[in-house]
Amino acid sequence: MELIKKIEQKYLKQKLPKFRVGDVVDVHVQIKEGDKERIQVFSGTVIKMKGGQGLRGTFTVRRIVQGEGVERVFPFHCPSVKDVKVTRPGLVRRAKLYYLRTRVGKATKVKERQEFESKKKSKRAAAKKKAAKSAQSSKAKEPKEPVEEPVA
Repeated sequence: MELIKKIEQKYLKQKLPKFRVGDVVDVHVQIKEGDKERIQVFSGTVIKMKGGQGLRGTFTVRRIVQGEGVERVFPFHCPSVKDVKVTRPGLVRRAKLYYLRTRVGKATKVKERQEFESKKKSKRAAAKKKAAKSAQSSKAKEPKEPVEEPVA
């Protein structure tokens, strides 16, 4: 077993993207056509993750194309998968979203997870409060100019 792990180690990607089941992702896949290479983006919902983050781990992305459901399975450590970007985090309570296969239209949407937005908003609000406090304190520190009274 140690020999297998040693061999697998050189094929593992160093940095894996962070996403979960239910997230809407853009998978950037390298396509070879003859002697040309290009990057093709496959966008869809992650409906399954299998095999952990190891060399045998895969994730399945589902999208609807012209009314027909299309699913693609991508290995985590595949060299042709160049990048995975989360476009919309999803909020689900299942590990496998097979029930989306029977849904049609807007019913295939997954609720959006709000934690990304709330973190951004809270950081912005904290920055605004800090700026307001520093502006108030700078006004308070400024010495007032003495008012000269006219001599009668």
